[in-house]
Amino acid sequence: MEETVNKRIARNTLFLYLRLALATGISLYTSRVILQALGVTDYGLYGVVGGIVTMFSFLNTSMAGATSRFLTYELGQGDSVRLRETFATAFLLHGLIALFIVMLAETAGLWFLEYQLVIPPDRMQAARWVYQLSVLNMAIQVTQVPYNACIMAHEKIQFYAYMEIVVSILRLLVVYLLVIGTVDKLILYASLSLCIPVLLTIIYRYYCMRNFPESGLRFVWNPSIMKPMLRFSGWDIYGNISILARSQGVNMLLNIFFGPALNAAANIATHLQGVVVSFGLNLLAASRPQIIKQYARGNTHRMISLLRHTLRLNFLLLMVVIIPLLLEMDFILKVWLGEAPAYTDVLCACTLLFCIFSSMSSVVVSGVHATGHIKRPSLVNGTLYLAVIPVSYFLYRGGASPQSSYWFNVVAVFIGMLSNACTLRRHVPQFSMRVFLLKDLLPCLLVFAGVYAAGYVLRGQMAEGWPRMWLVGLSTTGLLLALGYWFLIPASMRGKIRETLHDKLCVK
Repeated sequence: MEETVNKRIARNTLFLYLRLALATGISLYTSRVILQALGVTDYGLYGVVGGIVTMFSFLNTSMAGATSRFLTYELGQGDSVRLRETFATAFLLHGLIALFIVMLAETAGLWFLEYQLVIPPDRMQAARWVYQLSVLNMAIQVTQVPYNACIMAHEKIQFYAYMEIVVSILRLLVVYLLVIGTVDKLILYASLSLCIPVLLTIIYRYYCMRNFPESGLRFVWNPSIMKPMLRFSGWDIYGNISILARSQGVNMLLNIFFGPALNAAANIATHLQGVVVSFGLNLLAASRPQIIKQYARGNTHRMISLLRHTLRLNFLLLMVVIIPLLLEMDFILKVWLGEAPAYTDVLCACTLLFCIFSSMSSVVVSGVHATGHIKRPSLVNGTLYLAVIPVSYFLYRGGASPQSSYWFNVVAVFIGMLSNACTLRRHVPQFSMRVFLLKDLLPCLLVFAGVYAAGYVLRGQMAEGWPRMWLVGLSTTGLLLALGYWFLIPASMRGKIRETLHDKLCVK
């Protein structure tokens, strides 16, 4: 049984990485073309105006976490009737959330757009178009959450990966139409970007209704299901509001203190963060359903084993990308964007450091979510992240550099990660903080420090260019895999790797 689960996780992870390989290449290309087609000002406006709508998505983010957790938990329990009622309840709640977000966006959000943001007068009309299209996009995606959660709960990662490849190809088409378009390019880009979620919504819902009986539309009002979901999402709301304050709030402050050009740099850093985190979180996406299902079945030792293996392998995969990026950031930005906006390099570097601890924290949180006890991590993490706004405001008002708030983010997420581990220990006594600190966290940080130091020394021996980038990338990757094999991969897994290689390479 355990071997079957491991194979399923490995297969699902492989599908996600194949999807990611294509999506990353397309994403890096399209972001450069979009920046050049829109220009620095319009590119920054698109991020900050769309960010207003994103700020209202905290309710949806919280309910999305609750929907995913409860659907996966009920699948682990094996109760089909309860599963159908859980899906119907989740869809009803997300419909109400979509309605509330639209109302909030058309009142408070519209006021903020018109009277608070720094927008050139000649681009105000385009900004209004972008805003309204972003509101509609958000409403569609909110009601789509239960279907996405259903696919992930059933571990149909292959279908999800195929659809993400389709999305990447559609984005190429959007960029092509943007380049050849003759109308206002900012409005055109926002309009074309809306077409993708509309098409995905149709395909996803058709697939779910054909394959998962619980996804059929029906009205269910079951307080015994609704109350735990609302309680779970209620505590999660505070944490998600704080995460949005950390990201979109800082983006607004950058606009107010430094103008749209800094928003363009921040958007590039956020885009890079999304790409990089995907390299690690693909493994979590494949293993998270099993972590929750094992807890639902009472198999906590298997749950902890999966969580620890996921954390270390997630870190190893993430470092394959992060270390070369940190060492060759200036050259990569030149190749990627041509002339990058000011402060892009330092904001990207801070964001990559943030990604390291954020991804590790996400793995630990998946264990906490399995237990359903998210009150403490939401309060602690939320307070740390929410502190970013006043701290950033006073730093910027005192003349601090734009990256100062990003450094505060790194410290906050590290403390939050330790707090999440303490919470997991409280609700799952078999989880050992000593083992986590000494056998999981410390080896990861030592491997990172050793590989980065070696790459930094090698980098100083050559002039900037393609040969140095390839040499640094290949050398750090080889050293990382070697150190990771001996210090991060468990002995039992190393034995299976050796057996697999022996079977593949030796002729019997």
